[in-house]
Amino acid sequence: MILLTFNILNIEAADQKTVEISDVERLKITVDNTKAILRILDIHDIKASFFVEISIAEKLQNLIKAISSKGHEIAFYNKDSSLQQIEETKKNIQALLEKQIRGIRQKDFKQPQDSLKLLEFNYVSNIDNANILFPFKRLKRNTEITEEDGLSIVPESISPYFQLPYNDFMFQILPMKYYRNMVFETLKNDDFVLVYINSWQFTDFKKYKFDIPYYRSLFSGKKMEDKLDALLTWINENDMATSRMKDYIF
Repeated sequence: MILLTFNILNIEAADQKTVEISDVERLKITVDNTKAILRILDIHDIKASFFVEISIAEKLQNLIKAISSKGHEIAFYNKDSSLQQIEETKKNIQALLEKQIRGIRQKDFKQPQDSLKLLEFNYVSNIDNANILFPFKRLKRNTEITEEDGLSIVPESISPYFQLPYNDFMFQILPMKYYRNMVFETLKNDDFVLVYINSWQFTDFKKYKFDIPYYRSLFSGKKMEDKLDALLTWINENDMATSRMKDYIF
């Protein structure tokens, strides 16, 4: 099973010295990038899970409704929000959608699992930092979903042969032929492959002058759209199963 997920969050990089990109414009970039992702998913009739960053979720109500109306899952991405902020946002978005938010994803700042259970989340999908040196670390990690504190804990996927994680940086930088081979080989060994991609990776960095490392701008923007399109084409041509996170876990 392929679990295709997207983190919907504003780009955090600073502006280049000659420009100033406002918070409003950053939010618009996030919306436009997400619409590009939705368009590609629609073409291939594939459903995914969208982890929306909590601090901007209520500013993206129209986008969240559009994502949900197309049959995709809405979950949360916690960057650095307090438990009170998470609870309030969860309540408001659930009222907006008339659906329960089951999942949450965290990276650097992690709220306790027992507290997340009290907020009525059902699963946690935490991720690691993805920098240029990360792929060179020897990775050993459980790749099975476990139960802790009443929550389903979904680990990141790792290729058992190439020893590479399925994080946002790997998707952006690896040639698609190599990436497809990773997916194919991993599914021979594991029950699922969890893929995650950030919305900001679809930004046109020639148009928007952010101060980001060169390796992070490689194959971004339209090239990311083309790569996602190529992956979904391959998935459908090979009749490979995909699922939203909540459907697969429950």
